[in-house]
Amino acid sequence: MSGGVDSSVAAYLIKSLGYETAGITLKLFDNDDIDISREKTCCSLDDIEDARSVCARLEIPYYVLNFKDSFKSTVISRFIAAYENGFTPNPCIDCNRFIKFEKLVKRADELGFDYVVTGHYAQIERDEITGRYLLKKAVDQSKDQSYVLYSLTQAQLAKTLFPLGSLTKDKTRETAEKLGFINAHKRDSQDICFVPDGDYAAFIERYTGKTYPNGDFVDESGKILGEHKGIIRYTIGQRKGLGLALPCPMYVKEKNLDENKVILCENSALFSRELYASDINLISAERLEKPARVKARVRYNQKEQPATVEQLDNNTLRVVFDEPQRAICRGQAVVLYDGDYVVGGGTIVDKPKQK
Repeated sequence: MSGGVDSSVAAYLIKSLGYETAGITLKLFDNDDIDISREKTCCSLDDIEDARSVCARLEIPYYVLNFKDSFKSTVISRFIAAYENGFTPNPCIDCNRFIKFEKLVKRADELGFDYVVTGHYAQIERDEITGRYLLKKAVDQSKDQSYVLYSLTQAQLAKTLFPLGSLTKDKTRETAEKLGFINAHKRDSQDICFVPDGDYAAFIERYTGKTYPNGDFVDESGKILGEHKGIIRYTIGQRKGLGLALPCPMYVKEKNLDENKVILCENSALFSRELYASDINLISAERLEKPARVKARVRYNQKEQPATVEQLDNNTLRVVFDEPQRAICRGQAVVLYDGDYVVGGGTIVDKPKQK
């Protein structure tokens, strides 16, 4: 329970079904550790008190579990390492993968609970023919969160419930209001919890104590166009914030870490049809035995695009889109769909080197 309306209504719904229920808030970091005032983050004392208030109204026990060390090693450190190595990470996926649906599911099992219940908008079904658990989009597709849940394993899906998957967000708020929850009209959190101001580079510099040196902006031919302010400050497809006066709009195409250069291009050069993904997780099948038609998404808010996927080995997918896609970023997730069902996904990486 984050203190928000979604997890609060999820707790009410699951208790209403007759389950013995307890509320859990995860302590993921101290605000002093990330140099942010507590009022700005989802781990504030106000959020904990909101969650505690809901649990008191529901007459269920409430606990705060300290997962700070795990969050630091599996989410924050991975986030920083990704930027330092030229990738664009998605820490919410890592948090779901390593914290909520690995460490928390394990802890729940140790404590004797049958399920972990969250306020995610997604659905879980079981295929009676194959016996596999399936991840399906939420009924309210404007709030669907299946993209950030693609890493759930069969064991984790079997131990997880998403009561909000069949509700609209409006219905969730209406339910909370009827129940008199203190957070019925609390706004949704939009930012990464440990970087609430959105300034990733400033956070990394504060957290690591490092400075990242200036270098050259260059075009695709190597011509110097100006000076950048540290390579971690730029992401693929970025145009704003470059601080350059150029004769035509230019965008970040790639980053050369060895030479500390940021390569710029015109918009047309940002498009590509092919990507490779590693660290994969498949949900609908144990393995893709042959190329399959899917719809694929390479960022959270993107509409799925028609593509063909092929599994090259136990940990590599090759995805070829019907139409070129703009600004595919290493480090982001590609998630594959068959209709409303998640086939699986992985982390976008460089093209594998020929052996």
